[in-house]
Amino acid sequence: MSNDVRQWLTQIKELKQQLADTIRDRNAADESAANWRQLYNTEAQQRRTEARLAQQEIENLKAQIWELQGDGAKLPSDTAEASSVIEEELNKLQTVEELKTKLKEVMLECDRLAEALKTEQTNHAQTRKSLTAVIGDTIDQLAKERRTDRSQPESEVKG
Repeated sequence: MSNDVRQWLTQIKELKQQLADTIRDRNAADESAANWRQLYNTEAQQRRTEARLAQQEIENLKAQIWELQGDGAKLPSDTAEASSVIEEELNKLQTVEELKTKLKEVMLECDRLAEALKTEQTNHAQTRKSLTAVIGDTIDQLAKERRTDRSQPESEVKG
């Protein structure tokens, strides 16, 4: 009988160790998931900031184009300072050829920024997809480990 008690105590000790290991693994998986979430959020914030800055630059370039075309229409984002800078730039241009050259530069820059924005949006979507997949895999692995850990004591008792 003493041998049975020792065997049970040994089995209890092993189960406690398995439980401690499982808890440690779960905590590590939780930390990993939190880390991935933080990385995703940081990346998303950076992409939003870059997109906002690119959009502002596009609006500024549109305003310059409209000014160069003599439209005079203002974007809601224009400020008095931006208008004065644009006005100074226009006053420097003396000929129609200079205006055409400047307009061409501005339009090329606008196209380049629009393309850069599209690229950033594509990169952001890919990053989101990758990080979401990694987070999903981590959660699946954690759930699998939990199921395995829950079923393990039952199989040992039956054996």
